[in-house]
This record gives sequence, structure tokens and C-alpha cells, in this order.
Amino acid sequence: MAEAVREGRDPAVARFPAEPAGRRDVRILAALVGVSALVYAVSSLLRLRDFRASTYDLVIFDQAVRSYSRFGSPVAMVKGVHNGFGPDFSVLGDHFSPILVLLAPLYRIHDGPRTLLIAQAALFAVAIVPIWRYAARRLGRPSAYLLAGVYALSWPIAEAVAFDFHEVAFVPLLSALLVERYDAGRRGQAALAAFALLLVKEDMGLLLAGFGLFLLTRAGERRAGLAYLACGTVAILAVSRVLITLFGGDSDYYWAYGSLGESMPDAVLYVLTHPWAVPDTLSSPPAKLLTMALLFLPLALLPLRSPLVLATVPPLAERMMADDRFGNWWEPRYHYSAFLVAILVMAAADGAYRLRGTRLPRIPRLRLPRRHLPATAALAATVAALPFFAFADLADPDLYRRDARDRAAATAVARVPDGVLVETSNNLGPALSARARVLLWDREPRHAPWVVADTGRRTFPFLSVEEQRRRVGALIDAGYRTVFDAAGYVVLTRETPGRG
Repeated sequence: MAEAVREGRDPAVARFPAEPAGRRDVRILAALVGVSALVYAVSSLLRLRDFRASTYDLVIFDQAVRSYSRFGSPVAMVKGVHNGFGPDFSVLGDHFSPILVLLAPLYRIHDGPRTLLIAQAALFAVAIVPIWRYAARRLGRPSAYLLAGVYALSWPIAEAVAFDFHEVAFVPLLSALLVERYDAGRRGQAALAAFALLLVKEDMGLLLAGFGLFLLTRAGERRAGLAYLACGTVAILAVSRVLITLFGGDSDYYWAYGSLGESMPDAVLYVLTHPWAVPDTLSSPPAKLLTMALLFLPLALLPLRSPLVLATVPPLAERMMADDRFGNWWEPRYHYSAFLVAILVMAAADGAYRLRGTRLPRIPRLRLPRRHLPATAALAATVAALPFFAFADLADPDLYRRDARDRAAATAVARVPDGVLVETSNNLGPALSARARVLLWDREPRHAPWVVADTGRRTFPFLSVEEQRRRVGALIDAGYRTVFDAAGYVVLTRETPGRG
């Protein structure tokens, strides 16, 4: 116990080993990581093959990382043109994610969106290791494996895998390392993980501030808690107000709290003088409550037993306090909940440990020690939620075969020559991004020599299929000629026959 105190670990959880007990644990963890990475990668790659990926956001990241791989700034032409920043726009002016440069060497092996999807799968899967180590110290190895499975099958990871690639790929691993290394008494290593988190996105300071709030609940850790709280707050202000502007962005572009005030000081003042606005905003519309419930129910509410859950409060409030214009932040879909999932699973481990001494029911015919029941319940709830989220698609036969529209889409993109500038419908950009300069086909004429349009199904950012058909008609009236038209996909060009 004295050794645990000297190293900064919680002596109450020092009786389980901090390291895998032997080669058997290493082999099991390696298998779990490998299988998880394979499932995530296959799911992503099948979606890419079947044209279920999107220009917004996969092509944005593909163009940015490709620019890094060529020793340039992370320019995403598709983002800059569509959002009015210009074709030379650096994504560091959109979201501050310099950590993406770590993926650039992979583009020397394979240049294209597939590289990002496989890297994301690996990063998500490797987070299993620090989650297991943290849980093993509290609950022993069997429960740690159960909770590793909870993370691997969790709906936030499923939804992130289903929605292209995002910078969130780094967050489960880094946030898990932050918590696990600090818990192990390795403060320097935890600080490195915290610093790396600040390179993932401009709002990751909220996660550090939340971790500081957690440390404030622990005796002897309040100075460290204040340091994390201060560093996280300063980082948010410095990155969002200064660095993003330096890279050509608008510091107010993602201001999502107009109902509370026109700026952060205004919003803080409003909340302090109108405290009832917080629960009102958090509960309206009801979709916010649904998402928050879904974050905790599959974990059997165990995170609510742990003060570690405080680390998730600031980033969760950032999402749930947003106005209607950013309604996608509230949804269970997309990738936003993956920012929190690793810490929530670790909080579940801590919450389960804090149930020690509580008389848990014995389940008939289940030969399992009572101390493993909380983790078992969390895994059972996570598995029960699988049919309602993206991993359920892996059981859909349509994911493994192409229909007539998929085949038409493949033919359409094949008609576009290499190296040209092309406007594409949202779902076709990823198929061309590795070999052409892709712009999003939207409401504004971009005068690209090639256009691949979709008139069979509504596609972002259009409001209706009829609007898309009118855009195609306007292109033809402007002198474009049709070189392919099938199953709703239309390829048009302004180039003269024989060129390209």
C-alpha cells in the first residue's frame, strides 16, 4: 500500500496486477485487438466499396493527409470551396487537428481513403489495451475482458466506423492512456497523452478540464486537478480564438450557442444569471435526452457510480447545449459519442469496483462470481443494443453485394479520367479522391470540366431530388454534354471528345 501511495496510485485498487500476468493475457489481448480492427476495417471498406461513404467528410481528410504526405500544409480543396474559404484552405483553420500529420507516412504505402479507414480501425482497436489494464487493476482480469468487449462492441464506436474517417480516431486511445497512465502513477506519461489530445481537435481542452474536475474529487490530487482544469481551459481559448484564425478560419464558425449569447463570455454570464436555462436546454429537444440515456444505459449505469464520469461532463455539455443549427451533435448517429466512450467504459469499471460490499443478486445457473456481475451486465446490455446501431449492418446481405445502382455508380466514376478536376455527388467523391481533384457537387456552379451527378436519390447538400435534376439541366444548358446516364447517375463534361 505504501508503494501505491508513493507512486500516486489509489491504494484501494492496488491488489490487482497493473500489467498483464503473462503471455496468455498478451495473446488474448492481441487477438481481441486484431479481431476488432479487422471487423472495423471490413465494415468501413465495404461501405466505401458500396458508395456509402461521403465526400463530406472522408474526402476532406483524404485531401488534407495527402497534402501532408507531400510536405505541404493540410489543404482540403473540397472543404474550402464548398464553405467559401477558397481552394487553398487549410483544415487547421476548420478544426485544429495537427495530429493527422502522423498518418502522412502511410500515404507513401497507399495513397487514398482506404488508408484512413484502416488506420482508424487500428486506432480504435488498440484502445482496448489501456482500457483492459485499468479495469484489471480494479476488477481482475475476467471482468477486464468483459469490459474490453463492451468497448469493442459499443454503439459509439460502431457509429464512428460507419461514418467515414474523423480525427476522433485518436481520442479513445489517447483518453484511455491519459486515465490509465495517471491511475498507474505514471504522471509524465499521462501528461504526454493529454498534450497529444490537444493536437486532435480544438475542443479537447474540455476533456482535459473534465479530467481536472475528476482529480479535484481525490484527496491529494487537487493541485494536479487545478492544473488540468487550467490547461484545458487555456488551450480551448488559445486554439479556438487564436490558432484557428491564424490558419485562415473563422473562430466563430462553430459557435453553436446563439440562444445563450453571441460569444463565450455572454453565454457564461447568461447561464450564471439564468441557471434554469441549463436543464431546459439540455432536455429540449428530447433527442438530447435519448442520446444521453444511450450513453449510460448499455453500461448498466455503472459510470454514474464513479467520479471519473466528471471527465465527460464538459464535452457532453458542449454537444447538448448546442442550438438547432448543430442538431447533428445531439444524435446517436455520427462519430461524436466516440469522443467519450473510452472514458465512460473506464468509469464503468471504476463504478463496478465501487459496488464492492454491495450485496449483488446471484443469477441462477450462471456460474460466475458476484464481483463479475456488473461487467457481465454491461456486456449483455451492449450486445442487446447491437441490432439498433451500425454494427447490425454487418448482418445485412446487401452490404456484401452490389445492386444495379452500385454497379452504375462504379461505371460512372470509371468514366472520369485521372487527374482532372471533378464535381461529384456526396457519395461518389471517395471513389475518385485518390486519382482526381474532387469538389463537392452542390448548388453553386464550380465550372469544373467534369461533373458526376446523382438524380436518383437525394444527396447532401441538396434539399430534394428535383433540385438535383434542375442542376443537371442547368449544366446541360450551360454547354455540358452527357457521357453516361444510368440508374440516376449522370456524368457530364465540358471537355471536347478525345481529351483526358
